[in-house]
Amino acid sequence: MKTEIVKKYLRLDKMPTVWCPGCGHGIIMGSLLRALELRGRSKNDIALVSGIGCSSRTPGYVDVHTLHTTHGRAIAFATGIKMMKPDMSVIVVMGDGDCAAIGGNHFIHAARRNMDITAVVYNNGIYGMTGGQVSPTTPYDAFATTAPYGQMEPPFDIVELALGAGATYVARSSVHNVPKLDELIVKGIKNNGFSVIDVITPCPIAYGRRNKLTADPMKNMQWVKEVTVPRKKAEEMSEEELRGKWITGVFRDVEHVGLVNLYIELEEKLKRAKENKGEEA
Repeated sequence: MKTEIVKKYLRLDKMPTVWCPGCGHGIIMGSLLRALELRGRSKNDIALVSGIGCSSRTPGYVDVHTLHTTHGRAIAFATGIKMMKPDMSVIVVMGDGDCAAIGGNHFIHAARRNMDITAVVYNNGIYGMTGGQVSPTTPYDAFATTAPYGQMEPPFDIVELALGAGATYVARSSVHNVPKLDELIVKGIKNNGFSVIDVITPCPIAYGRRNKLTADPMKNMQWVKEVTVPRKKAEEMSEEELRGKWITGVFRDVEHVGLVNLYIELEEKLKRAKENKGEEA
């Protein structure tokens, strides 16, 4: 990362981060910082919101308007910010559990309302900070503290959830393909609606050690490469070949009027009606 971007967007007095060696969260944060720079907005026009978890430490390191909220409630707080400050770029960073488990209801309704918020999901398939429990995206047969004999439940697909709930920009990348990740986050921030970027990233300790990846960063990165498949390549693969894989790319990119704009239009309509009523009196 360019030194000037680091100095501009990071709170250097908060370094080093709490993330473990080999964790992909720092890579995602780097992509987010580059996306903010490419977007070209003033830091005073950006709000970064998180809940609880490893990923949710991100706002503590980024020098924009930041808010560290309660577990699963980041989107609810972000919704309030966007409604009161519609001109701000509001970004939410969440882990897979924060997003799809305790925060799942907020996630689907923000997508349904098409809130102009960008949700970046640090998807490592585990509850890393709180003890290595199974999360909604833990792969089938993977081991966790709450699945000592292997995960028996099918994992949640955050992309499919976002598509079904109505998000207008839905994409997935990984920490193995950083240039593409930068590009997808930029597009998500530019989208005038609810944007979801699902990012496949390794957890070297809580997930890696239990699933024979050890804490070796290179083995973890190789695992990410092996479990992700670009959409174009996936179209040529069989259902059996795709089992256990995460398909990457852009799944939806459309324009649709969101709730914030509808409220602004309603406010202007009521204001005109009040002015007209005053003129008639």
